[in-house]
Amino acid sequence: MVAFTKGHGTGNDFIIIADPDGSLDLTPEQVAVLCDRNFGVGADGVLRVVRSSAIPEGAAALAEEPSAEWFMDYRNADGSVAEMCGNGIRVFAHYLVRSGLAELAAGSTLPIGTRAGVRDVMRSETGYQVDLGRWRLAGGEPLARAHGLPVARPGLGIDVGNPHVVVALASEQELSGLDLTMIPVLEPVPAGGANVEFVVPGEPLVRDGIGHVRMRVHERGVGETLSCGTGVAATALAVRYWAGQHAPDNWRVEVPGGTLGVRMFPAEDGEHVALSGPAQLVFTGEIELA
Repeated sequence: MVAFTKGHGTGNDFIIIADPDGSLDLTPEQVAVLCDRNFGVGADGVLRVVRSSAIPEGAAALAEEPSAEWFMDYRNADGSVAEMCGNGIRVFAHYLVRSGLAELAAGSTLPIGTRAGVRDVMRSETGYQVDLGRWRLAGGEPLARAHGLPVARPGLGIDVGNPHVVVALASEQELSGLDLTMIPVLEPVPAGGANVEFVVPGEPLVRDGIGHVRMRVHERGVGETLSCGTGVAATALAVRYWAGQHAPDNWRVEVPGGTLGVRMFPAEDGEHVALSGPAQLVFTGEIELA
């Protein structure tokens, strides 16, 4: 039997499994069964809590930041490995704090290893804030086709540790009319796939110096989710890029599962993007792995 905790960040839900010494070798098939909403626990992904020293990928994290004791081994619902998860890392940090595996006092940071590098988490007014690191434009402007969208639209490739394509829509009606149970088609197809975000601006776009947008997302290896933290960051970055040099650096992004904050700020290695929002633990249990 394997003990687990269920948690979520704005409806993006995860199965958290503590495996400090790295003794549990989860197969993609086991992850897929765990995440199945009819035959398993049900989730958008699995967060394995493992010490950086106990997993091969953790060596790079410890080389980057020796105090990054914990590594977030994140798997998508289909069992595939993912580089990073913005909602997941807040839930991961909340689990570490609540379970006594780490401390996070106000004003301090908690470094967490991921396949996209070490990410620093701190407390915020809404829960937790994570520095997602330096972002970059990536992949040009692929065309995106989605069920319910009559004409293909150009997207903008954004990399925030994992790949995204952000697509602007004309209206709330277009956004609500999308059927994201079907995978959007990108042309050209990104080599490693991508999360695809569809966004409409708020009216007005900027209020009191803060940008406002709404979005829905199809996550690679998962499907449509109620929220995607890195997708929220990519969406804010794309809309700011489209809006021009006078656009704000602070954004509120509304997703089906709630609202998340995004902030862009300068750092030594270039501009970083931070994501803030809630994290909740819902229940614990045990399950037998096949």
